[in-house]
Amino acid sequence: MPSYSRIATRLRVPLGFLFALAYIWFAHPLWASVLAGCAFILAGLGIRAAASGHIRKNAQLTTTGPYAYTRNPLYLGSVMMAAGFIVAARDWWIAAGACVMFLAIYLPVTLAEEKYLRSAFPQYAEYATEVPRFLPRPTPYRAAGEAGLPQFSRELYMRHREYNAALGSAVMLAALILKLILVSH
Repeated sequence: MPSYSRIATRLRVPLGFLFALAYIWFAHPLWASVLAGCAFILAGLGIRAAASGHIRKNAQLTTTGPYAYTRNPLYLGSVMMAAGFIVAARDWWIAAGACVMFLAIYLPVTLAEEKYLRSAFPQYAEYATEVPRFLPRPTPYRAAGEAGLPQFSRELYMRHREYNAALGSAVMLAALILKLILVSH
């Protein structure tokens, strides 16, 4: 029988699409809330983009770029984007649903990923004691023997298809703005 974290990993995308439909239905946007939400969304997209341009999934432990500040910058970026969409929607049910999704889906996935990283990379134990799971530390972590600042890799960004987060955000914002225009007239 599959573990809950494995089930959560498989369900997060389909549930995300269902949540997006409910989001558009329940949202009560105003121009000001959409603009305020965009600040969080853009910040989250930036963090996710930077993280995806550094991570070499399953090949090496990434401790550079945003990973020098938090062990989960992709999820931090996602939470910031979610906060932006919550602000834009102005609905407590959406906020509550997003919190439930995070706790029921992303928390177990994060813990399962950490378990994998501990088994795959011996240096993860030290990294985990120095770098917070979620909220960023104020100064960058430097692994022993690590020299210089790593460069962002556009190739990694493209390989991880992180541009889909920007496209998805643009579609959701367009739907929100369309609802704002149609409902306010």
